[in-house]
Amino acid sequence: MRMRGLYAITPEATDSAVLLRQVAQALDGGIAMLQYRRKQKQSVEEARRLARMCRDRAVPFIVNDDVALALDCGADGVHLGREDGEVGAARAMLGGRLLGASCYDSIAAARTAVAAGADYIAFGSVFPSPTKPAAVRAPLALFGEARSLGVPLVAIGGITLQNAPQLRAAGADCLAVISDLFDAPDIAGRARAYGMLFQS
Repeated sequence: MRMRGLYAITPEATDSAVLLRQVAQALDGGIAMLQYRRKQKQSVEEARRLARMCRDRAVPFIVNDDVALALDCGADGVHLGREDGEVGAARAMLGGRLLGASCYDSIAAARTAVAAGADYIAFGSVFPSPTKPAAVRAPLALFGEARSLGVPLVAIGGITLQNAPQLRAAGADCLAVISDLFDAPDIAGRARAYGMLFQS
């Protein structure tokens, strides 16, 4: 699978119906991928509904942190952070499903993750992030350095339509966005605007 475009990450909505409506709008706007991320409590039923929505649009659906939930809801893969378990163990459990790994500001961590079976890696926070204000900052030069790893590269953290072109120029294949997408008055329109960055 070729990863390229807007990688939407679900916001911390308290109302499931609101979340599902927001995701439907993002899908209408042509997002490339969706990650289900709820730090309070991830719901199996919510994950299953999101997985079905994404499947209907042929959009890969990724679960944050939880391999068991990903398998239960029929997700296309899992994304792991530094404290979410071993990449190699997740690879064994997931079989051919997608596996992503957050590597923050570390090219060494990226090499280790790819060697252990990660299909893609994420660097960030690339800009100051409202979601994780204390997150370590990743220099944009990492994307050029990591190109030799041969896997798609995802940028995350503080991304907006205004700064996104810098990330495309630096070599990011996907832009992982929460706030600038789901806080937009027109979610579908914002998703389409991000998609235009990948037309050239």
